[in-house]
Amino acid sequence: MKRDLKDCTFIVPIRIESSDRMRNVITILCYLNSNFDTNIIVKEVDKESIFDKSGLDQVKEYCGDISSINYIFEQSDDPIFLREKILNEMLVLTKTKVVVNYDCDVVFPLYVYEEACRKIIEGESDMIYPYGEGPWQYRVRATDEVVSNFLNNECDLKILQDVSWVDNAGAGWVQFLNRDVYFEGGMENENFMGSAPDDYERENRFKTLGYRVHRIDEFICHLEHSRGMNSYPQSMTQHPYWDQNQKLWDYLEQCSKEELQEYYSKQPYLNKYK
Repeated sequence: MKRDLKDCTFIVPIRIESSDRMRNVITILCYLNSNFDTNIIVKEVDKESIFDKSGLDQVKEYCGDISSINYIFEQSDDPIFLREKILNEMLVLTKTKVVVNYDCDVVFPLYVYEEACRKIIEGESDMIYPYGEGPWQYRVRATDEVVSNFLNNECDLKILQDVSWVDNAGAGWVQFLNRDVYFEGGMENENFMGSAPDDYERENRFKTLGYRVHRIDEFICHLEHSRGMNSYPQSMTQHPYWDQNQKLWDYLEQCSKEELQEYYSKQPYLNKYK
C-alpha cells in the first residue's frame, strides 16, 4: 500500500543532458510514484522533449498507474537551464499545503518524506531539509545494473549505499516547504540565472526572515551523473552568469531581515505570479 502524501506536491525541473541523467529521473519518479499517493509535477525545458519520448514510458512500465505525474514540456533554445524560473512556474500550479523543491537525482528513506510533511502540515516547521548538515550524503556510483537492482528489490536503499562513498551534504537537492511561506518568502529568486549559489541564498533568506527552518538528520543518496555547464562545479568556469550570480549572493548574504524584505518587495519577477 502506498503511503499517504496527498497534501504534498513534488516539483521537479528537468533537462536530459545525458543518459545517466535520464536514468536518474526515471529512478526517482519510480521511487516516488510507487511508494507514495501524492502529486508530482515534472517540467522539462529544452530544445525538444526527450523525457516524454523515452523516459515516461519506462516509469509507466514500472509503476503501472502514473496519473499522479503531471508532465509538462516547454520548448526553449536557451542553453542556460533557468531552474529558478521553472520552479516558480511549477509552484503556482500547486494546490497542496506542502510543496517539495525536488532535485531529479536524489532519494532518501521513506519515513523521512512522511515526517517532513507531517511537521509542516501540523505547523511545527515552515521549511525542512530532509538530511543532516555535514557528512550525511551517500554519493552513489549508479549504473543501469545498480538502479535496476534497487527498483526490483523494493527500493532497498542499502543497494545504493553499498556502491557509494560518504561526502558532506549542504543546502541543495530537496526542501519541503509550507506553500504559503514559499510565496511569502519570495519564491525562487529569478535574478539568479541558472546554476548559482541559490541553494545557500534560499536557506539564508528563510532563516533571516524568521521562518522555522529545520533538518532531519538522515542520509540522502545522490545518484552521480556527468556534469556540464548547468551543473556545479563545472558551472563555475563554464557558466556565463556565474560571476553575476555570485555577486548577487554576496550582497544578499549580508542583508538584514528588513533589507531582505525591502529587496524582495521590489522584485519584478514576483508580479508574474500574483
